Amino acid sequence: MTGQLNDLLEPVRIDVTLAGRGQRPGYMHPIARTAQEMVRIFSNMGFNVVQGMEVETDYYNFQALNFPPDHPARDMQDTFWIAPGEILLRTQTSGMQIHVMEQLQPPVRVVVPGRVFRDEDVDASHEAVFHQVEGLLVDEHCTMANLKGCLERFVAEMFGKDRRVRFRASYFPFTEPSAEMDMQCAVCYGKGCSTCKYMGWLEMMGCGMVHPNVLRNVGYDPARYRGFAFGMGVERAAMLKYGVDDIRLFAVNDMRFLRQFA
Repeated sequence: MTGQLNDLLEPVRIDVTLAGRGQRPGYMHPIARTAQEMVRIFSNMGFNVVQGMEVETDYYNFQALNFPPDHPARDMQDTFWIAPGEILLRTQTSGMQIHVMEQLQPPVRVVVPGRVFRDEDVDASHEAVFHQVEGLLVDEHCTMANLKGCLERFVAEMFGKDRRVRFRASYFPFTEPSAEMDMQCAVCYGKGCSTCKYMGWLEMMGCGMVHPNVLRNVGYDPARYRGFAFGMGVERAAMLKYGVDDIRLFAVNDMRFLRQFA
């Protein structure tokens, strides 16, 4: 009987004299690490960090941000609706501007990191689920020069003082004037590649001065207060910082890719 038992146990016998396999330590995901660094930089400038809800109402995601129900700018963001026309997965972290301003009186200085959702075609530079960092400053004295200085300081600390940026006119319903800030592509260094669609630049963020209608919607007097806002994608920032040429790599959990950031 003992011999039969030994025969059964032999194939699964553990040799306790062998060296252990060990455990690999875990590391922060590059997206979480990038978001943390972005928030740290703005925190050092005096911004407070707040969190928002991923399920939002149409009012906070669109209407209070100067998107009337029939506004064509709504077509700029393909939306995942939960209750059509009423409840949605937020397409931007900008809705937290309204929540914050409804609860606080100026001066207001906040950054909002979080996940957002858009029904977009996925390619090397676009995802349907991604992360943003939103920023808002409202005070009695605030100009476009303050906005540019804030963002240029962020880029210098995040990517280095030699990284080139450019501002170009744009349109967003909740800011006026509006601009987009581009950064030199970190993959091709301005020569042109598939990541930057052969333009040599990658769109880094949208920004601008808070629209007077947005201030009025939260009870602020636009004759007394002015503000600026900006919003940027964390994945886009990570691509620029680490030279990643495909945004989809951040979500596939390929250990060969992730171990580079250990």
